[in-house]
Amino acid sequence: MDKVLEPLIASPKLALYMSELGNLLAHEKAAREQFYCDMDETDKTEFINGEVIVHSPVKKRHNDCSQRLIVLLRNYVHLHKLGFVGQEKILISLTRNDYEPDLCFFQRDKADTFTADQMIFPAPDFVVEILSPSTEANDRGIKFEDYAAHGVREYWLVDPAAAVLEQYLLQDEVYALEHKSKDGHITSPVIDGLTLPVRALFDDAINLQTLQTLLAPEKR
Repeated sequence: MDKVLEPLIASPKLALYMSELGNLLAHEKAAREQFYCDMDETDKTEFINGEVIVHSPVKKRHNDCSQRLIVLLRNYVHLHKLGFVGQEKILISLTRNDYEPDLCFFQRDKADTFTADQMIFPAPDFVVEILSPSTEANDRGIKFEDYAAHGVREYWLVDPAAAVLEQYLLQDEVYALEHKSKDGHITSPVIDGLTLPVRALFDDAINLQTLQTLLAPEKR
């Protein structure tokens, strides 16, 4: 962050830049407050750098992938009382922007503070974005940077067309690629004890088998 500011601090135009930035942020604040007033539960909308982004309906393979993963995560987290799993319409409010990630997870210390009527949520501990042509630039761009800056410890990018999962872990305030694969297993350091076959996100039979394994009583 300091390296970004250095040329501005050294510039004789610093006060002018500050004034312009102040006006920009004031305009964004007003637009963001209007965004909150206009929010509709039927739409998937996000507020990114002062603009309201309305998302188009998803393709079936996107929906199928999301459903497979939410079934696994929600049941596993509920079984082990680990926290709260949200899907799509959970609005995440960060310093400047508001996102509705495809899936997210909050560890129990955060989840226990949520109320039944809550509509706006803080930064999660874990986020999944399922890629599509219209969202990939943001998922790999501003969201990639923003989630890291706000301490989201684990970030998955899932490509349903290529059947590939990318796992990124937060290291020194930036994401480092931990795993990228079409098969094998993925282990989450944030969702305690969770290990899944990658193919469970893309194959119904493997998904069902994985769910049965996750819910099976532990052998003593």
